[in-house]
Amino acid sequence: MFDLTFTIDDQGAPTPLTLPIDQAVVAGWTGRDPVARDKHIAELEAIGVARPATTPIYYRVAARRLTTADSIEVSGEDSSGEVEFVLIGWQGRVFVGLGSDHTDRKVETYSVTVSKQMCDKPIASELWELEDVIGHWDRLILRSFAWIDGERVLYQEGTLDAMLPVKELIEKGFGGKNLPDGCAMFGGTFAAKGGIRPASRFEYEFEDPVLKRSIRHAYDVITLPVRG
Repeated sequence: MFDLTFTIDDQGAPTPLTLPIDQAVVAGWTGRDPVARDKHIAELEAIGVARPATTPIYYRVAARRLTTADSIEVSGEDSSGEVEFVLIGWQGRVFVGLGSDHTDRKVETYSVTVSKQMCDKPIASELWELEDVIGHWDRLILRSFAWIDGERVLYQEGTLDAMLPVKELIEKGFGGKNLPDGCAMFGGTFAAKGGIRPASRFEYEFEDPVLKRSIRHAYDVITLPVRG
């Protein structure tokens, strides 16, 4: 278990909140629309990743992989980010934030579980109360930009009506129970525009068009050499 400190909005005032995190889960293939879900599966198949055994599927990763840092180090040129919402349970409450399921794509071709463990998972330091957004959840927007060859390009974008509802996502992942205290769960992603590819910098945001606010984060990707 380790602590991560976030900021939440407490009646209009930014307030620090330190949460102990003891498990991290990455939910995959969580699309509500089977056509869109199959598009993402086909996208991964195109780079050699086998179809999942079930949809959705839940991968455990080391909780220590979570970080609010603005840079991460990766081995080689074969990793990339994915924008996702993140749910964190604590004392009966659920907070929602923003993360990137940064994954080693080369490793992913022989083991998705291992690939999820290979890279840090950058998350934003701001959280919202789930109860504040659940009434208009389907209207929330996830968006990412990737810096590729010195150019900032729109990489992913979509509204959460394309994802499984929160209640269903949690129930399927935890045997019909609530999200455990201290658990951070990534909720799935959208297909990449132009296909999955690495970037030197990844920027992403979570937009609430109803309450007129956004969570944003960005990180640089520092590539370490791979020696034979």
